[in-house]
Amino acid sequence: MFKSRYVAKFPDARGFIPYSDEENHVWYRLYERQQRIIKDYACDTFLEGLDLLKFPEDRVPQVKEINHTLGNITGWGVHPVHAIIPAEEFFTLLSQKKFPAANFIRSPEEFDYVTEPDIFHEYFGHLPMLTCQTYADFMEHYGKIALASTEIERHYLARLYWFTVEFGLIQTAGKVKNYGGGILSSPSEAIYAVDSEIPERRPFQDGLSALRTPYRIDILQPIYYILNSFSDLYDLLRDPSHLLRLVGKAITLGDYAPTFPPVEDSSQPEDALC
Repeated sequence: MFKSRYVAKFPDARGFIPYSDEENHVWYRLYERQQRIIKDYACDTFLEGLDLLKFPEDRVPQVKEINHTLGNITGWGVHPVHAIIPAEEFFTLLSQKKFPAANFIRSPEEFDYVTEPDIFHEYFGHLPMLTCQTYADFMEHYGKIALASTEIERHYLARLYWFTVEFGLIQTAGKVKNYGGGILSSPSEAIYAVDSEIPERRPFQDGLSALRTPYRIDILQPIYYILNSFSDLYDLLRDPSHLLRLVGKAITLGDYAPTFPPVEDSSQPEDALC
């Protein structure tokens, strides 16, 4: 079982999490750097959401203030959790319009790369997209469908999440932009995913190819999938039976050959959703 290097933080009776000056400074440095990078690489929906949320620049945001703002926009909120949680809990929270968010922040030693999803990844990377109602509805329906699915179906649904919510690209005004939280919270991948000639960029289409594509969580992605619009995501989940038929087809057709070397460190999870 994966064991976190960090101690989870949870709000007190007043809904407040005390962060140290060092932790607040790490947030400030991350926020300042990433805000400069993503303005040319994030899709408009993400940038508009970031503006709506108005994260503080000089300190780690508090759960209470985020939930007030996000709740007024799409009815969503964040729910503090440990870094990686059981699938059942994860899907249940999504189905309830609650985004599971780790509330610790990375140490200065892991400033450039953290192996676990910290609060900067969760808040900066994911929450701006949840201000878009179509995208938020997709997340809610995804949670409900996954919650009612079998273990093997969930394995394939994790791939859908990975290649959209975490590492998704979208075509906008003749240019490919990022919307995935895993990309937009990363200084290197935000640029690499759009500009590099190394990775393969495939059209998302009906999602079947994404369901057949294995992935690793600890490398720059070799494959990305490009949406035409966020309605494509919502339409995919509008009929749960349609999505599960696609999963069944992916199982029958089999996986594409991995385009990456095997995991060397067995302590790192190969499938992670948040």
